[in-house]
Amino acid sequence: MKRFINCAFKIIFSRTLIIILMILFQILVLISSFTWLGSYLHYIWEGMSFLGALLIIYIINRDEPTEFKLSWIIPICVFPVLGALIYLFVISNAGGIGLKAKMSIRMKETEGLLSTARETQDEIDKCPDYFKGFTRYMEQEAGYPAYHNSTAVYYPIGEDKFADLLLELRKAKKFIFLEYFIVERGIMWNAVLDILKEKVKEGVEVRVMYDGMCSILKLPYKYPEELRKYGIKAKMFAPIMPFLSTTQNNRDHRKIVVIDGKVAFTGGVNLADEYINEAVYYGHWKDVAVKVTGDAVRSFTVMFLQMWNVSEKGSEKYERYLQDIEYEKPLYHDGFVIPYGETPTMKQEVAKTVYQSMINSAVKYVHIMTPYFIVEREFLDSMRFAAARGVEVSMILPHIPDKKIVYYIARTYYPELLAAGIRVYEYTPGFVHAKIFASDDISATVGTINLDYRSFYHHFECGAYFYDNKVVGKVEEDFQNTLQKCQEVTMDYYRKIPIYQKVIGIVFKLFAPLM
Repeated sequence: MKRFINCAFKIIFSRTLIIILMILFQILVLISSFTWLGSYLHYIWEGMSFLGALLIIYIINRDEPTEFKLSWIIPICVFPVLGALIYLFVISNAGGIGLKAKMSIRMKETEGLLSTARETQDEIDKCPDYFKGFTRYMEQEAGYPAYHNSTAVYYPIGEDKFADLLLELRKAKKFIFLEYFIVERGIMWNAVLDILKEKVKEGVEVRVMYDGMCSILKLPYKYPEELRKYGIKAKMFAPIMPFLSTTQNNRDHRKIVVIDGKVAFTGGVNLADEYINEAVYYGHWKDVAVKVTGDAVRSFTVMFLQMWNVSEKGSEKYERYLQDIEYEKPLYHDGFVIPYGETPTMKQEVAKTVYQSMINSAVKYVHIMTPYFIVEREFLDSMRFAAARGVEVSMILPHIPDKKIVYYIARTYYPELLAAGIRVYEYTPGFVHAKIFASDDISATVGTINLDYRSFYHHFECGAYFYDNKVVGKVEEDFQNTLQKCQEVTMDYYRKIPIYQKVIGIVFKLFAPLM
């Protein structure tokens, strides 16, 4: 209740209220205009009905998941004028075209900076065919090469990541890059900021970028200006504007730290106190992160610089952040590491492909932790087919949700999952925010990607894939330890879920691809 009152107070007495009111006003004007067009002139209604029929044919033939198609076809059938015009507004996506063009420019500028070393390729050639094919896809189609001389440390809880992050930040000599979905003032961010201020005084270049959603409740709109006073280069990605635009749906959900090009962090942990259990809103917050050291950091460096420069003019001197990297100890081989990113501006569905490839290639098990589960039929079929092949497919979800409607939707999948032999668990102490896959004691991935449409299609995301690396064992060990704090879901358990929650989940599931 206290948090709700604080949030309400912030909204009422901030720029946020103006933004919300202006957007709501535009929505009302839009809906009123559509309603007027539909009821005032009969021939317009007939014309829009015909247009709606053409749009349905167009939607059916689009190369996208069936769930996306249904989410549009039903509204167009029920509300021909309103549904058709809203669809045209969304698909035109003028702002998105601009974002795509800018990202394409930055990705072209970085072509050739990331590639598989000859020695690494020689080691890949010794691996099973499915891994060779996977690395070929990741480099040639997605643009993310494999590295063989990089190591990693896995953190099974946000507090562990926080402690080591502070140690690594203090070691910085050249530059620090931070890119986060959420930054919120408190114990965690204040400790990080104190170090950043000191590093700037020492001549270290510091850049901080966070998603514009933070300006709604987390930070003042002009907070980047405050950071710049300390000598920190700071910006919001895609600030929330008081105008209707589909691009405001494309958020930077990444969590990346790069220090001197030697060390990088990623995972689910944002820079806010609930991620280290200093603020408790949904019970115990279970999150994870990973630190990568070695040449694999190059990919995280390039990902950060690409995103930073989307809103910049001119060109970045990328190479100067990739050269002359000095390590305190010689690098050694620990399997393979493939950092990767997901961008809604590109056709490749990299994050979903990484997850599905792990499911499809599994022989013994696939273990998953995710805060949300709203997937398309194709992905669900991959999980069910794996279980039918005799693969142990197990998944840990939250017991205490942070978003109730999303939680209700996820629970609508329980009967199908259980019927397929997939084991589902809920983390009873609280909320699981971890996004991990582990498979067959040989591969794992840790990152920011949830099992939902937002991560797969709408957000900028990132992760790190590990093959034959010590981190794989640590991820699996964490999964098994977390299971000890979970309740297994059965059909008896599902039947006891309140009817109203099931109804809400079923209704909103129809529109889940658009949420």
